[in-house]
Amino acid sequence: MENKQLLIMIKWMKRILAVTAVGTWLYVMLTFLKDPAPFSELVPYCMGSTMLIFGILTGLFKGLEYWEAHTLKKDTINEKKDS
Repeated sequence: MENKQLLIMIKWMKRILAVTAVGTWLYVMLTFLKDPAPFSELVPYCMGSTMLIFGILTGLFKGLEYWEAHTLKKDTINEKKDS
């Protein structure tokens, strides 16, 4: 039962992480678009912030997937011992 709750928690952490990353990205993009400078001057900042935000999201997401796979593997091993 404990592993099942952990898997549910990991799934919700992934969802919250994705929503937070997209929200942060939208906030940063809107901040850049409010700037009076021409967009061609802001492109490096937009690209850099996008790569940084989604790079961090990818790393954290992969970490959660690793944790989930490790939990599933442990759960499978425990089920085999119980049989």
